[in-house]
Amino acid sequence: MSNKYIEQNITDTLETNYMPYAMSVIVSRAIPAIDGFKPAHRKLLYTMYKMGLLNGDRTKSTNVVGQTMKLNPHGDAAIYETMVRLSRGNGSLLHPLVDSKGNFGKKYSSDMAYAASRYTEVRLEKICEEIFKDIDKNAVDMVDNYDGTLKEPVLFPTAFPNVLVNPNDGIAVGMASKICSFNLKEICTATAHYIKNKGCDLKKYLKAPDFSTGGELIYNEAEIEKIYETGKGSFKVRGKYRYDKKNSLIEIYEIPYSTTLEAITDKIIALVKAGKLKEINDIRDETDLNGLKIAIDIKRNADPDKLMAKLYQMTPLCDSFNCNFNILINGRPRLMGVKEILDEWITFRQECIERQTAYDKEKKEHRLHLLKGLREILLDIDKAIKIIRNTEDDSMVIPNLMQGFGIDEIQAEYVAEIKLRNLNKDYILKRTEDIRDLEEEIHFLELILSNKDLVNNIIIEDLKRVGKKYGKDRCTEIITEEQVLTVDNEEMIEDYNVKLFLTRENYFKKITLASLRSASEQNLKEGDEIVQEFEINNRSEVLFFSDACCVYKVRLHELNECKASALGEYLNNILQTEENEKIIYMMPNHDYKGMMLFAYKNGKLSKVPMSAYETKTARKKLINAFGDKSPIVRAMYIEKDEDILLVRDTDKAMLINSELVPLKQTKGSQGVQVYTLKKGSELTKMLFAGEFDAENPEYYRSEKIPATGHFITDEDKARNNMPRQIGMFE
Repeated sequence: MSNKYIEQNITDTLETNYMPYAMSVIVSRAIPAIDGFKPAHRKLLYTMYKMGLLNGDRTKSTNVVGQTMKLNPHGDAAIYETMVRLSRGNGSLLHPLVDSKGNFGKKYSSDMAYAASRYTEVRLEKICEEIFKDIDKNAVDMVDNYDGTLKEPVLFPTAFPNVLVNPNDGIAVGMASKICSFNLKEICTATAHYIKNKGCDLKKYLKAPDFSTGGELIYNEAEIEKIYETGKGSFKVRGKYRYDKKNSLIEIYEIPYSTTLEAITDKIIALVKAGKLKEINDIRDETDLNGLKIAIDIKRNADPDKLMAKLYQMTPLCDSFNCNFNILINGRPRLMGVKEILDEWITFRQECIERQTAYDKEKKEHRLHLLKGLREILLDIDKAIKIIRNTEDDSMVIPNLMQGFGIDEIQAEYVAEIKLRNLNKDYILKRTEDIRDLEEEIHFLELILSNKDLVNNIIIEDLKRVGKKYGKDRCTEIITEEQVLTVDNEEMIEDYNVKLFLTRENYFKKITLASLRSASEQNLKEGDEIVQEFEINNRSEVLFFSDACCVYKVRLHELNECKASALGEYLNNILQTEENEKIIYMMPNHDYKGMMLFAYKNGKLSKVPMSAYETKTARKKLINAFGDKSPIVRAMYIEKDEDILLVRDTDKAMLINSELVPLKQTKGSQGVQVYTLKKGSELTKMLFAGEFDAENPEYYRSEKIPATGHFITDEDKARNNMPRQIGMFE
């Protein structure tokens, strides 16, 4: 039996199979709606509302989770995680919605796990009264739950823009949402002013985002303006600290909302181990019931403010919050700025108030209708009693009352249901006194339904009331960029001198002077020897020239320190050179001043300014660092022009001043002919004049190039132990 395959257009397959899933995730799970809630939040809170937990005592979280499963079929673990995030104990929200008792973990810690639901208790916070305001008055649409046995709200009729008060983030399919939180008082004030004047400057009232974990927001007006206008952008929040001078102790007690204390401490520990934060002696997590605290013991001579500036730059202690205000509007995701969000929320809230007003009007009209029927009975109570008493058939009581008093069936039904003890003039008078009040109330409700300004006034009054009742001071302090102490890259690198060693076998050592003083005897690989050594500052850069005409640039502070007893690090591994490539010269550099001299076997020399190796970008490898037409004899750095000695084979030498060699701006220059060589001869050495011990150095001097040099005297050969090779390269 052969398998049958049906060819399908991939776009049709995606549309049929993938798009429904994608839309389900977007609409039903990940993206919040204009009320500020995702479906999981809404199902949980509505269940708690129906359980009477708005005004009642706390109940076990397990009980709530179990009841919520009637609306949310995604399992108890997911429901409880949602509850944890909404709880006061967890601290994720500026205004928690769940009043919790027990261990609910902490937003600022990834290691503090929350207790199982059987151990914790919950009820709704008082602010939820504003979340559910008039929900039982047809303020929002109700839909069937997943099995059609219960009703649940599509949205909550929140009396304030909760969508901007509590943070929210979610990842859907092909899109994501990340909404920061704002201070409740500021949001209520800003929204009220915006309703009155759409052209108002929101930044005047809504200063900046605010987070439950506090910290300091570094205010950038352009970025805040961009977020308010487009819904996208980022801003930086950093932690807060205090310094105990007596104990040389820094205490960090607030951190950015988007990170955790473990992420911060782990990064600091890693930097200390890497030797990049030598001011720190110890770091401890001292978080307790009083709140978060990271304690850092620092050296007595350390500057706490500069150290903290380093930590802000090198660790998550200063973190960016990237805004992406994607919100569901009528089932469609929309990226909106703060003004657009407020526009949509105001429209939504207007609809809620109009629906609730229509509901109240209908109820009051019904009540008025009944009372007007009762008023007719007041005209002749005895007649009513006589009609009921003389009616033989029970089904004829209502029709007979309708006919006797000229009232309709609903009014007659209401009169007929009055208890016998209430069929007195006093009772009926008291009931009918409400007619005038009801007529006035209905008239006012009709005015509201016909006048948007009255609806807006109700919204504004609600906002003022909520802001006054539940508002609190900002948790996140606003600071300007001018208040931020910055430490440039140079200052962040420790300032001390080290000694560098390069061996013939390409081993490299970076040793502190203190370490050298305690043990200076160098341990080398058998047969190896040191060919270069320098003392230089740790902030410098080191250039390694290779025989492949490349130069490798390394920041010295990035290289590991070692002891004299160690073999050192193999440069080919550090620099990731090509196979068989060898480093021929090491040049520590700090300011790219001076020149490089290159001597080649063909008798040519090239002189290149150090500035030719300076790059604007942090490139670590430069090719064509010097000429490649002839094998290199030696590379050397000179600060300014000076005398050098060139040796041909082992019999001739020539002393010249490097000023005879023209300076070439192109680092790959092939050089100029300095030595006139006979067939079979080659330049074998280039030495500083002081490296060659001569009875009469001027004997070898040439004032012009190219030149043939002078034969080395027997006395000078003996002085320099020739024909043994001198210098690095043999």
